[in-house]
Amino acid sequence: MARITGMIRTMAWLIAAMLVAYGAIAGKHTGDSHYTPAGFFDIHVCNWPERPPFYLALFSTTRFHEIAAIEILNPDGEHLFNLDLNRYRTIKRKGKAEKRVFMLLAPIPEQARDGWHQAIVVMKNGERIPAKDYVEHILLDRATGQQPAHQAELQAPPSQLSWRAIDGAGYYQVFIRDLWHDGKLIHSSKLVKTHHYVLPEGLLQPGGYYAWKVHARDVNEDIRLGDFNRGSQGEWLEFSID
Repeated sequence: MARITGMIRTMAWLIAAMLVAYGAIAGKHTGDSHYTPAGFFDIHVCNWPERPPFYLALFSTTRFHEIAAIEILNPDGEHLFNLDLNRYRTIKRKGKAEKRVFMLLAPIPEQARDGWHQAIVVMKNGERIPAKDYVEHILLDRATGQQPAHQAELQAPPSQLSWRAIDGAGYYQVFIRDLWHDGKLIHSSKLVKTHHYVLPEGLLQPGGYYAWKVHARDVNEDIRLGDFNRGSQGEWLEFSID
């Protein structure tokens, strides 16, 4: 249960950071159907440890007080699920309106097919605002060949973390937890295109006990596939430093 809770926390942090970086302002993205006057919609096809592949659907909005429901439809216009308006992450940005990110982890239907999925944002005034995301049901492999490996005992803090390139991955992000401090997330990298990450100087200390993992994605800020379509997360790997 603790590992699952940690996974959900990391996911929430990742989505929040992603949306802050991406902006989610409809006026700046003319012609991109993920953006609407009501907010930003995306679905990811996720391949994570400890659970079967799933959808991560999200809608980010500053107009959350005006929304009555968010309905998700498949390419045939059939209802898949509603986002739960009671489950969200709040993003506060200096000098900007507060934003909520409604998120749902949902099973991928057995007969799911590729195509334009829709979010129908139902406003309290009765207006129905559509947003679209093209979904391709192909899994992205999880990271392998990580160095330091699981349970490695290092003589000194490493200067970088590395892993094997993942076929189909265009971007990677690294997360690091401090296991001496209740598994606190102490670092998340920016997106990198290489399959190694040079660590900030002084981040890891002698005598430390850490865990790290790699999040991979196929694309970034794609007008058709959204922020990304396929994503994967590797296992948390633990290592100590003498």
